[in-house]
Amino acid sequence: MAEHGTDEPSSSTGSPDGEGRDSGDRLLLHQRLAVRELIDTEASYLHMLQLCASDIRSRLQQLPQGDLDVLFSNIDDVIEVNSKFLHDLQETASREDEQVHSIGNLFLEFQEELERVYKVYCASYDQALLLVETYRKEPELQREIQGIIEAAVPQAGPSGLSFLLVIPLQRITKYPLLLQKILENTDPDASAYPVLQRAASALQDVNANINEYKRRKEVASKYTKVGQLTLRERLARINTHTLSKKTTRLSQLLKQEAGLVPRTEDKEFDYLEERLHWVSLCVTETKNNVAVYLANLEAFLRFRPQESELDIPGGPVVQYCSLMGDLQLQAFPDFKQRLEGLVWQPLCSLAKALSGPQNLVKKRLDKLLDFERVEEKLLEVGSVTYEEQEARHTYQALNSLLVAELPQLNQLAMRWLGQILHTFVDLQRDLAKQVLQRAEGSLAQLPHHHLSEPAFRKLVEDVLGQTGHQLRSFQENFEKVLPPPTVQPLLPGAERQVQALLSRYGPEKLYQVTSNISGAGTLDLKLLRGQIVALLQNKDTKGNSSRWLVDTGGHRGYVPAGKLELYRVIPGQGEVKEQVQPPKDSHHLTPEPSPAPVPSVPTVTQVVAVYPFVARSSHEVSLQAGQLVTVLEAQDKKGNPEWSLVEVNGQRGYVPSSFLARAPSPAPWGWSLPS
Repeated sequence: MAEHGTDEPSSSTGSPDGEGRDSGDRLLLHQRLAVRELIDTEASYLHMLQLCASDIRSRLQQLPQGDLDVLFSNIDDVIEVNSKFLHDLQETASREDEQVHSIGNLFLEFQEELERVYKVYCASYDQALLLVETYRKEPELQREIQGIIEAAVPQAGPSGLSFLLVIPLQRITKYPLLLQKILENTDPDASAYPVLQRAASALQDVNANINEYKRRKEVASKYTKVGQLTLRERLARINTHTLSKKTTRLSQLLKQEAGLVPRTEDKEFDYLEERLHWVSLCVTETKNNVAVYLANLEAFLRFRPQESELDIPGGPVVQYCSLMGDLQLQAFPDFKQRLEGLVWQPLCSLAKALSGPQNLVKKRLDKLLDFERVEEKLLEVGSVTYEEQEARHTYQALNSLLVAELPQLNQLAMRWLGQILHTFVDLQRDLAKQVLQRAEGSLAQLPHHHLSEPAFRKLVEDVLGQTGHQLRSFQENFEKVLPPPTVQPLLPGAERQVQALLSRYGPEKLYQVTSNISGAGTLDLKLLRGQIVALLQNKDTKGNSSRWLVDTGGHRGYVPAGKLELYRVIPGQGEVKEQVQPPKDSHHLTPEPSPAPVPSVPTVTQVVAVYPFVARSSHEVSLQAGQLVTVLEAQDKKGNPEWSLVEVNGQRGYVPSSFLARAPSPAPWGWSLPS
């Protein structure tokens, strides 16, 4: 008591030492309170985050997973960083003399991690608020969400989701204030003071960088949406302002192309843009190849030879049909389904994910032209308008965002594409294993199952080589014994027309129509099979060589070149020779008129073969021009008058009725009666 009484007057006398000691004690007390506030509020904040991530998010099962990903964004990453931060923050309490100094260093240590996770959360915050507004338009859903939140966090009140979602934004902006409060209660001469100053400045930079990142994301989102507009929506946006901007950009681009103004070079961005182009090209080519692969697989599944009558009795065919039926009912459809789900759909998603950055790269060029124009004006005049300043900032934000994120995008896209290709290979390997497993039982019943794989491969190669040799030999023999090209019969009454065309154009210009032609255009001709025409020009006015200009003797026009063949003379008396042609120095040829073929001949009538005919099966007989033929029936078994049953040299068979004619007198031109 005495001592206390003696000390009290000294403190009340206002001595400098007493006042300084009291001031220092108060400063230290406020500093400790500020530190305690930082640690306690951090613990409370982390507890609230964990409630959101575990209890609330897990109970909102009525919302789609995509909505939950937007609402809570990367909250798990935020919890992970803040958990480590809180743990280290609480550890500083054990170093009481250096606690403030340690807190400053701790904030500097966590600066980059805090910026990394919070900029992602803050960038998606506006989109989360839009979802919250849509929920409020559905009263029943809003009541369910509100009930879940009030049960877990009563203090949320009517704000509900909005109250929870804004908490991380409030926390990251409060860190500089808490540090500033500790700094204000720290002696400027203390060793912790400069560390706290750097920490407070660093957290202010973190918030500034987050705001800038958020602004860049908003710019990117704006121009990505513009790239996805329909033609109607784009036309609706056209006005005098947009036309003025586009005209100015075009003018700037033309001046750059002409070399009147320099072009801004950015080697770093050019490299990243080229990488994005190659990544997009790889994705597009892979997508096209997989689409073709799926189409071929679909065609393969439609082709089922095992369900057809193979007309091969017994043997390995039974095992083959059983195995193929089993594979096409289960193994191949399962493979196709997995291929679509694990390869095709991810490829489509990857291509869609790359479309947004590609739109941004294109938009950056427009904004670069605006930026260059504003920079020119700034150098000339020294000032720019508010709108022009915004154009500068927009380009800078867009360019910074692309330069910062294109490396990660290119890397992730290539990794994504690599995983898709690995999956594609694994699916094919699995299919091969399934086929071998299912075929194991059937293979044991095949005649060559005892052979080793190399021996079986050798056997297959030998058999295929032998078969290939037989096919080539057959082809060569077949080409040697091919019958001479058949000549289409002339139409009735066409002999005089042929004579006129021969005398006018010569035999080398005469062509015969191989099938009916129905002209579609105004200059196209309509011709019948067997009609003779003269070639005037082997292309049309546009240089198209598939349409020829011809003369029928009465009309001129165009016909398809593929339906014409060079007209050759009918061979006579079994000798295949060219038709008698007029000498090149002769201008007239007056052969005797050819008989008009008749479509049908009375039964058991002796006629003459007008044209040669080569039998193509055992049901037909061959004819030579001028040969006597006995008609047994003027139609086939189905009553078709185009074929007649005849007897030639003791052989019976069918021949075309139009190849026969009654024997006139005198003998017609082109053949002669046998003596």
